[in-house]
Amino acid sequence: MQKTYDAQNIFARILRGEIPNKTVLDTPHTLVFDNINPAAPVHVLAIPKGAYVDFSDFATNASEAEITDFHRACAKVCEMLGLEAGGYRCITNAGAHGMQEVPHYHLHIIGGRVLGRLVDPA
Repeated sequence: MQKTYDAQNIFARILRGEIPNKTVLDTPHTLVFDNINPAAPVHVLAIPKGAYVDFSDFATNASEAEITDFHRACAKVCEMLGLEAGGYRCITNAGAHGMQEVPHYHLHIIGGRVLGRLVDPA
């Protein structure tokens, strides 16, 4: 399925420098920054600098360099923020059923406390 990227989404605007952010890590292909509405003591967002709508778009269409950089940047941030010892959660949402709010692939890295269940089993 062909996905249409909206170049006016908030993350695209952050990448263009139109909206400020609190950068945690900036690499050639990845930007990681603090979430403005954190769900835990540590809540950062990792976004690729390329125009990808969701995980499957990124996994299918990104270059090996982009994919490698993104995952290594996420691992480095987990280490930098001290999440390795207590654990953390990585979440990405896709589409309407996945409750994706911004149509730019992003990974939530959340930790700093016990997070509870991910999905209600009901």
